Amino acid sequence: MMVSVFLALFLPCVGTSVVFIVYICLLWYATSFSGNGNDSRSPEKPVKKTGLSESELEKLPKVPAKDLVLGTECAVCLDEIESEQQARLIPGCNHGFHVQCADTWLSKHSVCPVCRTKLDPQFLNESIEPENPC
Repeated sequence: MMVSVFLALFLPCVGTSVVFIVYICLLWYATSFSGNGNDSRSPEKPVKKTGLSESELEKLPKVPAKDLVLGTECAVCLDEIESEQQARLIPGCNHGFHVQCADTWLSKHSVCPVCRTKLDPQFLNESIEPENPC
């Protein structure tokens, strides 16, 4: 009688322990061999550039804040653009932002932060010619 009670309590504990140990070993194997970059079965995705470069940012126009048509609030930092500050103007949609805010945003994204208009390469390749005073 005592032996049957012992087996009834001991065998389920041993079985559960074996399943637990196998589970821990499988977790260790999965994390140590596939998570450290040594796994040749999963190639790394190439990093694609989505923002603008420094030279492309410099091609975007800067205007005085008083010349902004669509408002003087910077949608990136949600602060007012003071009239004596320079603002970066997005060609195509004419939204204006603080120069630093626009450059930070546009270095990561090539769209306007307000309307999501994509900056066309034609805007970046055009050189802004001074108006002829004659």
